[in-house]
Amino acid sequence: MNSNELEARMRAGEFFHDLRLLPGAWAIVRVDGRGFSRYTEQRYGKPFDERFSALMTGTARALLEELGGRYAYTESDEVSVVLAPSFAMFGRELEKLVSISAAVASSTFTHAAGEPVQFDSRVWLGAGVEDVVDYLSWRQADAARCALNGWCYWTLRGNGSTQREAGRALDRTGVAGKNELLYRHGVNFNELPAWQRRGVGLWWENHEHPGHDPIRGVDVVARRRRVRVERDLPMKDDYRRLVKRLLDETRT
Repeated sequence: MNSNELEARMRAGEFFHDLRLLPGAWAIVRVDGRGFSRYTEQRYGKPFDERFSALMTGTARALLEELGGRYAYTESDEVSVVLAPSFAMFGRELEKLVSISAAVASSTFTHAAGEPVQFDSRVWLGAGVEDVVDYLSWRQADAARCALNGWCYWTLRGNGSTQREAGRALDRTGVAGKNELLYRHGVNFNELPAWQRRGVGLWWENHEHPGHDPIRGVDVVARRRRVRVERDLPMKDDYRRLVKRLLDETRT
């Protein structure tokens, strides 16, 4: 068989290789830890552990830097990275973006934690900035919901309830009841650290770096770019305004 014909036939079997992000669309890559419920229960404090949060924040930073993202958001065991319509890495190939983002997240976390973990990856597309703001509002609402449930579940477990008993109790309890449950055990949910209830945001910012020009013998100030890590995010409408401002400032 002709080698060129064989190669063409084999490449034709790569059905998803030619899929690309839609032109002009905003994209968000979201990676999620695989089997992290079991992994974290065996290694980290519950419901939240600053060590685990630091690992996830480091993973978010690596993805933001590697992909040249505009904004990254992490809560629980997931990271979302916003890619502007001008994103052109990998020719906007979906297959490459998904595989490489999962690889970056897995390798970054593994290196920092000292043991192997895996992340999966998916891509969301939006037509405009408002769609992106809606997406990020959705993920922050999920962070708040999961934080409340997590605090209630582990409070019940810490007070002697079995997995089944704690799960059943929460299934029958609304938001107000869950807040009251915590309050009875000495926990005011609204006074917990913001990063637990609202997640962590990362974005690029400019800063002035003082230096000295030895040739001219004068002090100078250089403007450089760095990643800001914000662990005290606003919520609801204030969060939406923050995200919109960040995306509008860097829109191309």
